[in-house]
Formats: sequence, structure tokens, C-alpha cells
Amino acid sequence: MLHKFILAIFLPALLVILFTRVSYNHYVGLILTVALIAASVYKGYTNSWLLIVVDAASLTFGFWYSNRMTKKARQKA
Repeated sequence: MLHKFILAIFLPALLVILFTRVSYNHYVGLILTVALIAASVYKGYTNSWLLIVVDAASLTFGFWYSNRMTKKARQKA
């Protein structure tokens, strides 16, 4: 159970950042990551509300960071 919480802390934020880097759009990165997490919830890999809250917090942080990252890239260009 502990490894699920550790992954829930880091993995959604990293996925948002990765998909943002690939698609050059932070909204697309967020939508793709939410779709992956929704699929894992549907399959039954996420089995507690606390784990869902941790996923949501990590998504929020990843979205904030990717938004900041894209703004810096636009200012450089």
C-alpha cells in the first residue's frame, strides 16, 4: 500500500509534465493524465479515497509546474 502512495505522489505530476513537453500544451497534458488515472480507477487499481486525493494533489502540482514551464518557454521565444 505504501508504494501506491509514493507513486501517487510523483507519477501524475511527472506524467503531466511529460505530456506537456510532448504536446507543447499543458491542457492536453492534464487531460491525457486524467484519462490514464480514470482508467486505473475503473480497472480497480485505486481503491481508497485518500489515494484519489493524493493523485489530485499531484495532478494540481504537475499542472501548475507545466503552466509555469510553458510560460517561460514563450517568454524566451
